Parts: sequence; structure tokens; C-alpha cells
Amino acid sequence: MELMINREFAARLIEIATSKGADEAEVYASASKNLTIEVKEQKIDTIESSMTTGYCIRVIKNNRLGFSYSTDLSEIEAVAEKALEAAKYSEPDDYLILPSKAVPSKVEIFDNDVASLPENEIIQRVMLIESSAYNVDKRIKKIRKASGSFGVNDTYILNSRDVNVYYSSTSCSAYITVVAEDDNENQMGWDYEGSRFLKNISFEQVGKNAAKKAIQLLGAKKITPVKGFIVLDNSVASEFLEILSSALSSEAVQKKKSMLAGKTGELVACERINIMDSGLLPERLGSRPVDAEGVPTASKTLIEKGILKTFLYNTYTAKKEGISSTGNAVRGGFTGLPSVGPTNLYLEPASKDYTSDFYGLIRMVDRGLYIVETMGMHTANPISGEFSVGVSGLWIENGEIKYPVKEAVISGNIINLFRNVVMTGDYLRFYGNIGTPSLLIEKIDISG
Repeated sequence: MELMINREFAARLIEIATSKGADEAEVYASASKNLTIEVKEQKIDTIESSMTTGYCIRVIKNNRLGFSYSTDLSEIEAVAEKALEAAKYSEPDDYLILPSKAVPSKVEIFDNDVASLPENEIIQRVMLIESSAYNVDKRIKKIRKASGSFGVNDTYILNSRDVNVYYSSTSCSAYITVVAEDDNENQMGWDYEGSRFLKNISFEQVGKNAAKKAIQLLGAKKITPVKGFIVLDNSVASEFLEILSSALSSEAVQKKKSMLAGKTGELVACERINIMDSGLLPERLGSRPVDAEGVPTASKTLIEKGILKTFLYNTYTAKKEGISSTGNAVRGGFTGLPSVGPTNLYLEPASKDYTSDFYGLIRMVDRGLYIVETMGMHTANPISGEFSVGVSGLWIENGEIKYPVKEAVISGNIINLFRNVVMTGDYLRFYGNIGTPSLLIEKIDISG
């Protein structure tokens, strides 16, 4: 796949815009090719194949922002004119600026095995997700969804301040949701794995993991309310970290929509953990050489030993505070303007002394719950941090897993949740671009 936009076209678009009065201009172009396959009963259920290409221009004229996009190369003049017209109706903003040229970071994000994988092999791998789930236990009765996605993406960014960046990336993922049935009881389990490199995904293991999650919840009981320990599975811990990630955006802080606003330099999490953001992790889905404005990505510590050090910035939010962008401009594609978001956001222990294997975490719990599934996480308030979510999991007593639990609820505040981390697991797992080990947390309200 080749991007239809070359330097000559992008430079011409910028030239048209500046000749018509733009003070600064930027062209962002992308081309993506994706294939998603779902299987059911070892037969193809759906195949979705798409190829999307397009470009946009962002202009600044008299401190006013204009934007326009198209998928048609012949509309080059109209796209420039529409952006300039839009600028007439936007509010003046002294913080509007485009980034200057810098050397892109180096990171491994393209896998030829993904780009060249034949369709018949893709189908076989997705079928393996389903068959491996069924093979775990005869009580796995239904597969709600078994799918795999494979994509190649080209990105090009050129602006009037000499930013000139092109890169290609790949991505692939496996996902499944299963249902276990026994004595008129149903339990669901799911698993997911995503990477830029094919070698990092075990399609068989994804199926097995989902089946085991569902089976272990059969025979679930209700519990009486208690304030105690919880052990968060990697997948659940990543859901809480994703909510915290929105509070780490400078955009949210500046709009007074962050629970961390005004807390720089304060203890906002347990001293035993760090929270990092890095676009430089090889083969991870959030990695790339530059952000969506062409600023080189970097690795940065946002929370160090529990203390809030900094936020995520793009060029605009950084200028508001007189600092440099952290390389965290993100876009949903060529149809939108840059906002602020993480590259790869992950939690790590501040010291190896604060890690244990999974069973070591369980042995530390006198009474508590190992949580493998949540319901209603979308109801957590990203501004106040308050949450109350339904959970399923396994009851722990005297350091041993006793029985599965249903219809439980945990509630509290996300900042307090991360402040009460006692220990982390020894296996960092990513779900998309959010990664965390399992977490042992104390003083949590658990109700039946």
C-alpha cells in the first residue's frame, strides 16, 4: 500500500494556503488498509475489508484556526479555501502555533509478517482462537464473538515550519468472548491481545484465557459487605488506569475537567508505583516516531513514587503553559484536529521490592476479592474520580482462593484506589496502549 499524498502534493497544498493568506499551514495525510474477520462454529461469519485514504489541512491566519479535509486529490484548491474560510469564523487564540522541525524518534512499529500475511492464514489464526476456547472444557457452550484484525497504516505530516515526516506501521489483534454453562448458570469470559507484530500474539492462548475466566466463575456465590483487600487482574487494573489517563491530559487540566488539576508535586498515588508514558516501546500499539503533529515521541515519567510530576501535552496546550510539547498530540484520523492523549501509558513498580508473582499477591490477603471482570466502568466519573462498579471474581480467605463471587460491587475514589496499592504483580500486560501488572490494593469497600 502506498500513500497517495507525496511531498510535492502536500507542499503544493501548503503553498496554495499561504499564498491565499495563511500565516502557517500543516498537511496531515493517512492511508490505512484493514481486514477484520469473525468466525462462528469454525466458519467465517463476517469479513470486513477497508481501505481509507485522505488528507487534511490546518491553517492559522491572524491567530484564528481553520481546518478542512478531503479524500479527493482534485479538491486541493477547494480544501485550502475552505480551511481559510473556516478561520474567518473562529475565535482569535494567541496560543495557536505549529511545531518546528525536529528529528523523529526511532522505534520498531512495522512488521512485514503482518503486512504480507495471506487471507487464508488470517482465517486459520482466527479459527484457532475459537477452537482453543472450546477445547478447554466441555462447559464452554457458546462463543459470542471470536475475531482478529490486521492493519497497515501510512502517515505523512508536512508543515510550513519544516516538519516533514513519513512512517508506516502495522497492527494486529485477537479477541474472544465465551459463555460457560453449568446447572442453568451462565458465566462469561473474554480475552484480548494486540500488538504491531504478529509474533507477539498467541491466538490459541487468547481462546484458552477467555475460557478459563468463564469456567472459574461457575458456581458463584454472593458475599456479605466487607472493607478489605482486592487483587485486580491486569485487564481490570488497565480499565482503572485508562480512567486516570484522562486526568493526566493537559487539555483536561486546562479545562478544569481533571481530578489531578492543581496537584503537581503532590502525592496522588502510592509511593510504590510509577506511571509512565512512552511512544518508544518496540512493537507496542501506541508507539510511533512522532505524534499527530510531527513532534518526536518520548518516554516520560508522569507519576514518580506516587508524586505527580507532569501531564501530557501537545503543541497548543504546552504553549499555554510556556513549556514544550511532550509529543502527545493524537488524532482519530485525517478528519479531525489534534487533541491530547497517551502513547503507551503504563504502571510499573517503583522498586522490584514491591513486586510479587500472582500467587504471592493472593497469599498476602486474609479476606478479599480477586477481581476478573467489571460491569459499568463507564459510569466512573473521570473528573471527580468517584466510582461504583459491579465486579465478578474469586473470594480469597487466609491467602487461598475459596470460591467464585457474583453480584459484588466495589466503590471509592480512583485517586484513593491508586494510593492504596500495596504490591504489584510481576507481569506487565497491555490492553491496547494501556498496560499494568495485577495490583494488590487495601482498604476497599466491597459490598454483596
